Amino acid sequence: MQIIENITIIGGIDKQGMTESIKEFLISQGEIIGVVGPTGSGKSQLISDIEQLAQEDTSSGRQILINGKVPDYEIRNNPRKKMVAQLSQNMNFLADMSVADFLCLHAKCRGKEYIDVSKIISLANELTGEPIKSNDNLTILSGGQSRALMVADVAVISESPIVLIDEIENAGIKKHEALNLLSGQGKIILVVTHDPVLALSAERRIIMRNGGMRNIIHSSKDEKIASKKLNDLDRNILLLREKVRSGEVIGKLNFEPAF
Repeated sequence: MQIIENITIIGGIDKQGMTESIKEFLISQGEIIGVVGPTGSGKSQLISDIEQLAQEDTSSGRQILINGKVPDYEIRNNPRKKMVAQLSQNMNFLADMSVADFLCLHAKCRGKEYIDVSKIISLANELTGEPIKSNDNLTILSGGQSRALMVADVAVISESPIVLIDEIENAGIKKHEALNLLSGQGKIILVVTHDPVLALSAERRIIMRNGGMRNIIHSSKDEKIASKKLNDLDRNILLLREKVRSGEVIGKLNFEPAF
């Protein structure tokens, strides 16, 4: 698969047919980019354009370049050369097979003869409070377990160099750790979110309005501090959730972010 050093989003038009404020936006390998804005602001269309490697052939009129060049026909249309993996907010498995069998099957589809199943499951279990076992059936996994497994799968097995994460804030996984795992593999990551924990984790974030890219914000030092405190709070909430699930009695809480 082609090595992706960067992608470039060439701006198109918003819902009113007006030229987007952002004319050109370059994203480099290993970057995490947030995509934020109110409902209906065009976040989904933007990531759809990236997933399709649009060439001014969608309603937004945007163009996506790979390493500064127009991607060839094979890259855009051959499923085996797909460059984009998407982790959506709704991720339920329907296949009646074990976790281990699924991972091995996916690896085989990717042309990999051997994978360390235990390593992938171990990575997934670092992201969720509900341990996944290799013989668990996919259909019994919770939403959090499913997303944690797919994050680990994308990080280790998938060769897709671009990852789109669409509103997984309510998945019950450790979000900072998930982003760090993916970015550590040198992938380009775009996170569509309403969650400040995820939004502030990104180095830059695209502000969407009325179907167009309106602004680019670079995360400040104060935002990074706030992001760390929010992530600590989020981790405590996840731990509290597991205690409630296991039937424990919760006493006085002693974790509060001090901004």
